Amino acid sequence: MPMRRFLPTTTSTTSAFLLSLLLAVTAQAAENSQISAADRARAIQAAKQGAIKPAAKKAPARFDFEGEFVNYASWPEVRSFLDEMASRHGFDRAELDALIGKVRYVDTTVQLMKPAPPGKPKNWQAYSARFIEPVRINAGVKFWQENAEALARAEREYGVPANIIVGIIGVETVYGRNTGRFRVLDALTTLAFSYPESPTRAARMAYFKGELENALLFARKDGIDPLTLLGSYAGAIGLPQFMPSSIMKYAVDFDGDSHIDLRNSTADAIGSVAHFLVEHGWKRDDPATIAYPVTVSPSRVWEKFLGAGLAAKFTLAELQQAGVSSVAAPPQNMLYGLIDLQNGSEATEYSLASNNFFAITQYNRSYFYAMSVIDLGKAVSEARAR
Repeated sequence: MPMRRFLPTTTSTTSAFLLSLLLAVTAQAAENSQISAADRARAIQAAKQGAIKPAAKKAPARFDFEGEFVNYASWPEVRSFLDEMASRHGFDRAELDALIGKVRYVDTTVQLMKPAPPGKPKNWQAYSARFIEPVRINAGVKFWQENAEALARAEREYGVPANIIVGIIGVETVYGRNTGRFRVLDALTTLAFSYPESPTRAARMAYFKGELENALLFARKDGIDPLTLLGSYAGAIGLPQFMPSSIMKYAVDFDGDSHIDLRNSTADAIGSVAHFLVEHGWKRDDPATIAYPVTVSPSRVWEKFLGAGLAAKFTLAELQQAGVSSVAAPPQNMLYGLIDLQNGSEATEYSLASNNFFAITQYNRSYFYAMSVIDLGKAVSEARAR
């Protein structure tokens, strides 16, 4: 099948480019926090009143990034990869050669993988305001209403509350509005073989080579032309933004059509998010409250509990003895982690995070991300109830 031509640059495609670039940078910025109840209430009220209307939709460009021809087929490491795909997985070597000849290097993916400049302080309230806002809350209410049966079934079968699933899909793609328009094969090939210089370059290239392998396996399994797969600048696909390896391991056919489709089936997306969380430690019998705001003593003995990894490891008693206290009453028989939610020049917020909080961080290894998921899901739930 001949490769489709990219659309020429126009004012609209330039705008789309800038929007996608902004979304990608936002995704990179994910790090620790929790929105105030007052701010969430204001956002819900604005959503209820329709204070912010989404802009009229324009026909999107097919691709955002044209890319640049690089003769990857001549690179020894690429040839070795293709040889391995043929020998290990039975791909036709000539077909792989033809496919790699159509793949393009995308410099935007390389630039977005570079670390952000140092010095800018993290700010939870600024970060969360991007997600707990009227357009996303309204879209979440609509998504929940249209998919209530699938959400209820996922909650029954997996034990993951609907508000958490709604929060994840809303933070990831605004319920399918922003799934990305990079060609996945372009993005993954670029990152597998042209990753920017960094101390972790070798490990990251190995990771993306594995994702490229899984993208080809997934496309073959599903009967998809791999060049038609579109996603994020890092190769994430569909409403829940699963990487290809996660699709192969955790995606489920939740609508019962014998086909997994995270790009078009909201039911498959819902079931797959729930399955992913369970496979990463979500416990259905844990309390509905996932994080408890706390205060900390001036002694700072509690600092030894910060940065202890993405897992609940400490008893409530030992945290309390170190000067951590909560107005609420967290269960005594559970383990917790202490998380710091930085607010730039303003006071840092702290919370006790339970096991299920850290299950969410396996989706995106960020406190900010997990808190945004929790708060968006709560805001949508509250807006539905009004």
